[in-house]
Amino acid sequence: MIVTMIEKVYTFLWGDLIKIPLPGGSTLGISLLILLLIPTGIYFTIRTKLLPIRLFPDMVRALSEKKSDKNNLSAFQTLIVSTATRVGMGNLVGVVAAISAGGAGAVFWMWITALIGSSTAFIEATLAQLYKEKDPLYGGYRGGPAYYIHRYWEEKQGRKRKKVLLSVLFAISGLICWCGISQVISNSVTASFKNAFDIPPLYTTIVLVVIAAVIVLRKNATVKVLDLLVPVMAVLYFVITLFIIFTNLGSMPGVFKRIFEEAFGFRQAVAGGFGVVLMNGVKRGLFSNEAGSGSAPCAAAAAECDSPVKAGFVQALGVFVDTIVICSCTAMIMLLAPEDLVQGLSGMELLQTAMHYHMGQFGVIFIAATLFMFSFSTFLGILFYARGNVAYLFGDNWGSQTGYKVLALVMLFIGGIAAYTFVWDLGDVGIGLMTIFNIFMLYPLGEKALKELKIYESEKKKK
Repeated sequence: MIVTMIEKVYTFLWGDLIKIPLPGGSTLGISLLILLLIPTGIYFTIRTKLLPIRLFPDMVRALSEKKSDKNNLSAFQTLIVSTATRVGMGNLVGVVAAISAGGAGAVFWMWITALIGSSTAFIEATLAQLYKEKDPLYGGYRGGPAYYIHRYWEEKQGRKRKKVLLSVLFAISGLICWCGISQVISNSVTASFKNAFDIPPLYTTIVLVVIAAVIVLRKNATVKVLDLLVPVMAVLYFVITLFIIFTNLGSMPGVFKRIFEEAFGFRQAVAGGFGVVLMNGVKRGLFSNEAGSGSAPCAAAAAECDSPVKAGFVQALGVFVDTIVICSCTAMIMLLAPEDLVQGLSGMELLQTAMHYHMGQFGVIFIAATLFMFSFSTFLGILFYARGNVAYLFGDNWGSQTGYKVLALVMLFIGGIAAYTFVWDLGDVGIGLMTIFNIFMLYPLGEKALKELKIYESEKKKK
């Protein structure tokens, strides 16, 4: 009964709620979450006057914000945390799935989704900064949608509230989502290590869980590890991709031609029709950059900034790094491999075959190691997000904080040794529910973030 209910909720959130017929016999299936996220992204892109393009230099400059207290996180550190969760399996397996199903044109729609998603990320991160509060357990600050939704209803009703239902629902959805993701993480890592090194999944799982436990069960080790791991893994992946691009420079014009041709269904026989191309690109872009889901604001709230807008800039830049840079790296690795070589392949097998073509066995090993780093950093990042949500639900105590970490570690272990469990779907259900609760509140609360943006820009003109 529970499994059936989860499947029904999953279908309601991610299934085709509306089907629009297109010329040529194909259809454009649109899910509930796309109906929420895309209009929201377009709305805030217009209201911020194309912020991701117009204020891109300010987004980069915001990274240099300094902190005055060692217990606080700098703007750059919160970018590291949010990038840890954004740059995960979606950047490898997810991009492969999008291109496999929708053709090269899916990449173009991923780029467009990132552009409008940056504006949504700016709004929710700025709100998280506006409504952040002191964290008595870990030090520094905490916050996120559970907190800014709570404060909104307190202000609206003119009285203090112990709990707000919408905040409780968001926090529960987040904890469900992150437990579900823990299983998928370990399964992907064990599968890639089995392919690359022929290591039994049980051995890989034990090592993964032990390393994770050593880090997450210590008070503030998570951020320190991410500070080192995320920049190293992102730069390495980017450098390897640049090497592949330069060694295949003559093929690049053909790759971009293919992306733009298939983006608008000009090669429908190959790409599966415009609707398939568009939806796969949009879905992958939304899944990967997380804009609107309310997860990254949990990191943004922890930043020490002299203006809430600067935390918003940093998270808007995070969407750019995730999709325009890292997801594009995976796309280039795939699209620069001969089509006949990767035809009929999917998932990690497809990506590892492409890397084997470019760099031999080293490429296969590199992808396995990269997936390990991406996935491991995602696990650390989601446990950082969980801190504030656990505290909102259960109060400030180490018992509940440790209890959730142990639960996540158990899920990590189960996912590594199980081929599939229905709990995996909880990750998608959880992030879907988070998005619904968050998006509906961004419209009334977004005015506060837009007001902060106006203040920032007026002060900037005075300088």
